[in-house]
Amino acid sequence: MQGFGREVILGVGGGIAAYKSCELLRRLRDHGFGVTVVPTPSSLNFVGSATWEALSGRKVTTEVFESVEEVRHVSLAKKANFIVIAPATADLMARIAAGRADDLLTNVILASNSPILIVPAMHPEMWNDAATKANVATLRSRGYHVMDPDTGALTSGDVGQGRFPETSRILEEFSTVVGTRADLLGKKVLVTAGGTREAIDPVRFIGNQSSGKQGYAIARSAQQRGANVTLISANSSLADIEGIRTLKVESAHQMLEALESEFSQTDILVMSAAVADARPLQVADSKIKKSDYTNISLVENPDILKTLASLRKHQIIIGFAAETSENLEIAQEKMVAKGADILYLNDISGGDIFNSETTHGYILARGKEPQKVAQTTKDTLAHQLLDEALLQLG
Repeated sequence: MQGFGREVILGVGGGIAAYKSCELLRRLRDHGFGVTVVPTPSSLNFVGSATWEALSGRKVTTEVFESVEEVRHVSLAKKANFIVIAPATADLMARIAAGRADDLLTNVILASNSPILIVPAMHPEMWNDAATKANVATLRSRGYHVMDPDTGALTSGDVGQGRFPETSRILEEFSTVVGTRADLLGKKVLVTAGGTREAIDPVRFIGNQSSGKQGYAIARSAQQRGANVTLISANSSLADIEGIRTLKVESAHQMLEALESEFSQTDILVMSAAVADARPLQVADSKIKKSDYTNISLVENPDILKTLASLRKHQIIIGFAAETSENLEIAQEKMVAKGADILYLNDISGGDIFNSETTHGYILARGKEPQKVAQTTKDTLAHQLLDEALLQLG
């Protein structure tokens, strides 16, 4: 399971309560989760694939031999951070307890190491049957989270324990299972990543070694915490992140234009991209010959961070400073001069920051002492910076 992830598989068993899972799906999405529905074949008698696809915005398959090229039972299991099976019939729980793999859902369950919440719904006699009780005990002993069904009226006119729980109760139980954060739900986060390039001629440019990994980690972490994320990516080869709106730019001017169009609707801006300080005064229309390639006249690029800070209303701004030393005094001065609320200072002199999976440095924040960040992953730093931004938002 990926830490802090917000990808959920909603497994749907073949019971009349399947229609109630439509509301559960909508509420999960309202809470910032990405949901892929995997119904059992028999459940389609109650709610069809078209309904699930319309509500989730994602393709729905039920059998292992559909979309074989995707190896969906493995790919879905790897992607999912959590699995919710609602409703779970007596038959479905029996098959899971026996380790069966006779449809896509039971295959995904066997292939997954993620936490699994099972929400049973059936007639009281079936819930209280010795075989069902034994299967529930087996599942719980293996680490599955199995809810007790509610007591109430059922479709047959019977009254007893077996009713599909209310959506609010399922979400409460799911929150306990998840134990993760949704503290950016409803917030808009704007992130820049990568390194800008300033053209010299059609084949040459002024650039830097930024890979975009830190910016992508921040965008992914903000999404996992429920934020609506827009990522402005400059010349990064990293794959787009599903569910994150990504705008591609090349130069500092293009990045500034994209930021200016997005900034007013933003709550948190994270400027992790490495922006070129200068650009060629003139850009040649054709490749410059070697004999003419003697000098380049440069002109300063706009200070993007400072420009946006002057336009701010309520936004929290996080800046980055890649230096060849850990001079905290200079970093503090830069944070104030540029108008950032938070600044991450990293020392790149050892060559172990750009294109690396790890980072180290200092987090500077308004009104606080600098916080040293020992060698850590860029994902961890992403959450630390977002934590600080939330404190600044109050």
